[in-house]
Amino acid sequence: MLLKRSIPKIRWSYWVKPWQQVDWLLLSLPVALTIFGGIMIRSTELNQGLTDWLWHLGTGLIGLAIALVIALIRYENLIQLHWVTYAITNISLLAVMISGHSAKGAQRWISIAGIPVQPSEFAKVGLIITLAALLHKRTASGLDSVFKTLAITALPWGLVFLQPDLATSLVFGAIFLGMLYWANANPGWLILMISPIVAAILFSIPWPFPIAFSKDLTFGPLGLIWSFTMGVVGLQTLPWRRFALSGLGGLSLNLLGGELGLFAWNHVLKDYQKDRLTSFMNPNADPLGAAYHQIQSRIAIGAGEWWGLGLNKGPMTQLNFVPEQHTDFIFSAVGEEFGFVGSLVVLLIFWMIIARLLHIAQTAKDNFGSLLAIGVLSMIVFQMIVNIGMTVGLAPVAGIPLPWLSYGRSAMLTNFISLGLVESVANFRQRQKY
Repeated sequence: MLLKRSIPKIRWSYWVKPWQQVDWLLLSLPVALTIFGGIMIRSTELNQGLTDWLWHLGTGLIGLAIALVIALIRYENLIQLHWVTYAITNISLLAVMISGHSAKGAQRWISIAGIPVQPSEFAKVGLIITLAALLHKRTASGLDSVFKTLAITALPWGLVFLQPDLATSLVFGAIFLGMLYWANANPGWLILMISPIVAAILFSIPWPFPIAFSKDLTFGPLGLIWSFTMGVVGLQTLPWRRFALSGLGGLSLNLLGGELGLFAWNHVLKDYQKDRLTSFMNPNADPLGAAYHQIQSRIAIGAGEWWGLGLNKGPMTQLNFVPEQHTDFIFSAVGEEFGFVGSLVVLLIFWMIIARLLHIAQTAKDNFGSLLAIGVLSMIVFQMIVNIGMTVGLAPVAGIPLPWLSYGRSAMLTNFISLGLVESVANFRQRQKY
């Protein structure tokens, strides 16, 4: 009897206590998506004898372990290391340009122990940590802070763009804009930063009547209308009101954006990138070429109707009619085999993840933790919207994976590392009083 009393009882709470404040719902939802993604990947390669689904689940398990470990480390320590993180991020991107290997027209991977690694995926986390550290003390309410943040973002963004990896560089832009907005940047400034991209697109559309500035240079009137509109936005939001310099700045920025857009289209973008953009606008123009992926994806999703054709029973999926289905187009397999209802459930899970990320950002004990959560939120939301949008024909085809569902080891680890950072923010919040 005395012996029994001398041995303390090890309770379940003893093991759970270190993660007491962790958001278990937020953790379990991505795990569920990962498992479901493994099932869908297996369905896409069932008749090919591939085992990518095992790699997917194995990488997810490693990622989950990493996330749990990160959740135990105080995220505030990253403030002191953010320049180290920024340096490692850029060095890894430079290493890709020097010694990386190419695939499908882009140099994005380096080999570590024989395993291909994509540094641009991990660079997303590095950028989030760096921007959160910069903005947590000095918000983006002043233009000097905005320009400093823009300069810091420009280097890794440029290195990724030169790989070339246009899709990931757009994710960088989404992270940058989302974190600036949360750091109290004027919404008008954010619109002005996006506006040159819109101007570049509109200037290339000659409808309804072209305006010729020279023999070789023709603009569309929509670009001019947009530029003058942004001039008004600049006049209302920028601080340089004297002599209407703010309005002139907004106008000039968009005129320059239109010029650079035409230059980029003619001299910077690769042929496959141009094809993706033009095929999105008119997929029937090249149904067996650039638009083939998107057309086949839409057919697969439409074939699923309400309830789907059943797991491993979708003909488009089983006969491999959708290229790259286990990576960029995994949502088309969901639509075909689980239908509208199954697709809606996946969207609902993503919505719940987004809601939990936003809740943690709002309840974080400091600005740094809140900005970390918003950076991850911006990354996940943008990737989800673009990936699902391109599978249903609402966005151009881009090499952006669907978080936790698409096959991609670097992307999977990046998503779980990001999740671990947010869980650390949740775990070290001030104890709630009831």
